[in-house]
This record gives sequence, C-alpha cells and structure tokens, in this order.
Amino acid sequence: MGYEAKRTKGSEIDLIRKLPPTARRVAERTCDETNADIREKTVNTLNIYKDSTADVISERIESLNEEWDVERVLEAHAASIILIGSVLGMKKRRRWPYLTGAAGLFLLMHALEGWCPPLPVIRQMGIRTAEEIFNEKTVLKMLRGDFVQETDKTEEMLAMAEKE
Repeated sequence: MGYEAKRTKGSEIDLIRKLPPTARRVAERTCDETNADIREKTVNTLNIYKDSTADVISERIESLNEEWDVERVLEAHAASIILIGSVLGMKKRRRWPYLTGAAGLFLLMHALEGWCPPLPVIRQMGIRTAEEIFNEKTVLKMLRGDFVQETDKTEEMLAMAEKE
C-alpha cells in the first residue's frame, strides 16, 4: 500500500499509487482459506449440474443473474448506514454523523483497495464477486453445450474460465 517514485522525462517525479486491478481486488484482499471455500462451493454446485438438462442449467444461470455480488451487498449496507446516520444525526445527537463518515470511509477504502472492515465477514458468508459468479455461469454454459470444451471435469472447466 506504499507509494512508488517514478522519474519521467524532464526529471519530474510522479507519485504513482499501486492499486489492485478492479476485477480481482476483492479476491486478492480475501484470505486464501475463504477464497478456497467459495471456490469449493462453486465446484460442488457445478458438479450437481454436470449431468443436468439444458433447461435445468438455464434455470441455474437465470438464478445466478439474480445473485447479489460483494459490490452490491457493500453498497446496500453502506447506503443504509448513511441514511440511518443522517436521519439520526438530524433528529437525535450530533455524534451520528460519525457513523455516516465511517460508512463513506469504508466505501472509499473498498473502491481503492478492494478491502474494508466488513469485507471478511461478507466473504465468509459466501458472498461472491461478480467475476466469481460470471465464471460459474461460463462453466454452466460449457456444460449446456454453448462452448466446445476440452474436458468433462468441472474443476478444470472452472480453471479455464478463471484464466485471464
């Protein structure tokens, strides 16, 4: 989380902040054990659908389109806290705006670093990133026959979907 000094033409020094890539920042900031648990649950789910009909797989894909990802969960909770803190700050005590400020700070931390204090709990609850949900949908489409696949093992298909 440090700064790196970089010399550019003309001997100017620019401070460049090293931030994680957007698509992978949450997974990179989640502990390996939690990531492994989430991945294992995905593989287990894929194995359940492995021999299903195209219609059943399509229903699962539709349900994944409705699944809330980490971003949506964090945004909904932060917005709720901000609204509650604002209302209570206007009606009750002057300390309530600190709650609003903390929620804003957590959102900023998450946007920049991919981590904030509630994130470990949210991830342990099994809430996945949009990329993790997308990867499951991709493997389901492979199982449904939308793509040519080189293997019939769901874990290998998921590894193919996870590659950049």
